[in-house]
Amino acid sequence: MTQPAFYPSHPIAYGRQHITPEDVQAVTDTLYSDYLTQGPKVAEFEQKFTEYLGAKYAVAVANGTAALHLCAMALGVQPGQRVITTPITFSASANCVRYCGGEVHFVDIDPATALIDLKAVRRLLESHPVGHFQGLISVDFAGLAVNLEEARKLADEFGLWIIEDSCHAPGGFFTDSLGQEQRCGNGQFADLAIFSFHPVKHIATGEGGMITTNNPALYEHLLRLRTHGITKDPAQLERPSDGGWYMEMQELGYNYRMPDMLCALGISQLRRAESGLARRRELAARYDAAFAQIPNVRPLAGAPGHAYHLYVIQVEDRRGLYDFLRERQVFAQVHYIPVHTMPYYQRLGWQPGDFPLAEAYYAHCLSIPLFPSLTDEEQQYVIDCIREFVQA
Repeated sequence: MTQPAFYPSHPIAYGRQHITPEDVQAVTDTLYSDYLTQGPKVAEFEQKFTEYLGAKYAVAVANGTAALHLCAMALGVQPGQRVITTPITFSASANCVRYCGGEVHFVDIDPATALIDLKAVRRLLESHPVGHFQGLISVDFAGLAVNLEEARKLADEFGLWIIEDSCHAPGGFFTDSLGQEQRCGNGQFADLAIFSFHPVKHIATGEGGMITTNNPALYEHLLRLRTHGITKDPAQLERPSDGGWYMEMQELGYNYRMPDMLCALGISQLRRAESGLARRRELAARYDAAFAQIPNVRPLAGAPGHAYHLYVIQVEDRRGLYDFLRERQVFAQVHYIPVHTMPYYQRLGWQPGDFPLAEAYYAHCLSIPLFPSLTDEEQQYVIDCIREFVQA
């Protein structure tokens, strides 16, 4: 191939962490402190995260999957209970129900957004007696927020709880029926919301996650579940204390704690969350403008509150474009293989063909590079490569 005037000196991935000297200093300071695991930086990160989202409570945990598992436990998912979610998500959104022995029921997507279709959720709920389903796990896919006001109406009508999987959308929002912006994870509509701090996410700590809620009882329960089901709180002890060392394991929990040094990194990253979000939206707008001029490239629908963890396009020859980009140092990715087509879920009875809109989306989707440190020159190179392929 003929090398263009600009050629990347290193691979351009679909997502990448951005670590600054301030981040490094924050972690170094914590390494020299008295705490490495569950120390004061955990509580500080939790407090600052609630302030950012507008939620009342936050619980820092080991990763987003741990957050989902603890949410399912705190909401009492039991063997045989039925929970609804989308097939276009990372498998953990469904797996958390299986960890507790529950049954996962998928619902197809809105093809314009790839979000769960709430109208299809209603049809499923109306086809069964009230009480047949216990919960809904919504997913703010790619950074676009599900309308949780509408989801809450369904939940109240049919007796469901809601977990908002907002791993893709810290800082994202939807606009409610009163014209007010409702930030993802603010606790106004979902019982619990979860976030991930994986390196490609908006806030990167290596590993780590957060649960937010406005429910004090769920908050207290999550604190115990995060730490083996153990409490030292005198107000919660079931027996008289034997002394200052005394603690009680009151239920079966897990070691899902997030260490102090990672929370220190999270605090530092959170300080520039809004500037990173603004850059993501700027890059997305440039992609929008470019692809409006390139036939046969179809981006997913956007919205003012989109947090743009991913920028997803749909093309006819997805495999061809994927390979073409890799040959030119652009490492795109696919989000996601529909969960119901995975061998594990097929063994539970789900089959390809069950959700045709999700499967049609998967056949054509590709996530292209989008992260705050992506340069304008690199982005233009990605656009030019895609234009070259689809117009060949």
